[in-house]
Amino acid sequence: MPPGGNFPSAFLFVGQWYRRRTGDIVNAADSIRLPAAASSSSFRWSGLALGFAFGGFFDGILLHQVLQWHHLLSGLDGAAGDIRLLILTDGLFHVLMYVVAGVGLWLLWQGRGQFATPASDRLLLGNVLIGFGAWHILDAVLSHWLLGIHRIRMDTDNPLFWDLLWLAVFGIVPLLAGLVLHRKGGTGGRRSTLRSHTALVIAIVLAGSLSALPPPSSDTTLVVFRPGTSPAQAMAGLAALNGRLMWSDSSGAVWAVEIPEGTDPGAFYRHGALLVSNSLLPAGCLDWTRA
Repeated sequence: MPPGGNFPSAFLFVGQWYRRRTGDIVNAADSIRLPAAASSSSFRWSGLALGFAFGGFFDGILLHQVLQWHHLLSGLDGAAGDIRLLILTDGLFHVLMYVVAGVGLWLLWQGRGQFATPASDRLLLGNVLIGFGAWHILDAVLSHWLLGIHRIRMDTDNPLFWDLLWLAVFGIVPLLAGLVLHRKGGTGGRRSTLRSHTALVIAIVLAGSLSALPPPSSDTTLVVFRPGTSPAQAMAGLAALNGRLMWSDSSGAVWAVEIPEGTDPGAFYRHGALLVSNSLLPAGCLDWTRA
């Protein structure tokens, strides 16, 4: 019993000892927790990884299996006729998305402490939308235009229109929605500015999609071929339309052709064309096609 020998002093002594002991335990528990910065980073990347995986699953399930617009390697001549290979590569693609989703779930578990912070649900949803949109942007640029392993629709005369439309709806819009969720709660002026920028970006993307539609009839048409298109393939497209080559740049990737009235210039898309237009204006903007 502490000095004084009375019961109130004893209770006070026991209470002080208990607070010291529990304080040591709490401090020890805090020392083994993840640092706040690491927890926040894990939480942020978990949403991005999960959104990226959801984008891949959405693409694979809807376009590969339900609508059957394309498979992963539908754009490769050696693989397009082998359905077993196409199904195998689709399956391997889904396995990769499972791995990404698993990493996202593990990171979400690592950063679970962030759920106690204000607006954590909005932050997580925003990151998921950003990851979802990022998948479709990466898929459009890499798979559709650079590698050419597939397009959104393989059975159309104008695949670029569908590429741009899909990119706008499932790539740009979710990405911007995720950024809006991140910035929600700012000043009214900032929100108004962000809405204006968002509307401008959507308008530009939709206008680009519409401009990609070839004109129904025109004497002179500009054709931009994607990298890797052989001269024989391009000439086959010209012959199929009974057209005449009017001009070509030094690399042979940009042509101005004359086709008979009433002929659909969209047929060039089946012969390696990236863009078909009745305007010569894009020629200067696409100077990257030069050798």
